[in-house]
Amino acid sequence: MADYVYLSQEGYDKLKAELNNLKQVKRPELSKKISVARDFGDLKENAEYHAAKEALSLVETKIAQLELTLSRAKILKKDDMAKDKVTILSQVKLKDLSRNREVEYILVSPEESDFKQNKISTTSPVGKALLGKEKGDTVEIKVPAGFLKYQVLDIKLSI
Repeated sequence: MADYVYLSQEGYDKLKAELNNLKQVKRPELSKKISVARDFGDLKENAEYHAAKEALSLVETKIAQLELTLSRAKILKKDDMAKDKVTILSQVKLKDLSRNREVEYILVSPEESDFKQNKISTTSPVGKALLGKEKGDTVEIKVPAGFLKYQVLDIKLSI
């Protein structure tokens, strides 16, 4: 069974750009630093060499992760999405029943989550609890700080 990573086109493009930057810019920069540092002499006590090698290792790991993610990516299209239930890429308006205020989130894959933009992962406690809910539903969510209680006010697609 294929294990897809569901992404918006925007999220896919962002990851692809990051991968290209790592391959085209960061990797060559670090390879050059390693080459220059190697010329300083004794590698056992060459801090620049070891720092550049470690940084290159981190870049190679990130490249491998991004390549795996992109190879498993399934780009979601508007026609494929349910419009009456909360799914990935739903923009959900909620009423926080504890604080009597409205909040809005977009449910995304973990790779696209960005709390500053109100993009929460479908694997987060709030994201998991909202999946499948419909307008008017009330949901109580256990989070590290206690419990949240929301009512779903509106659902629309974010794409």
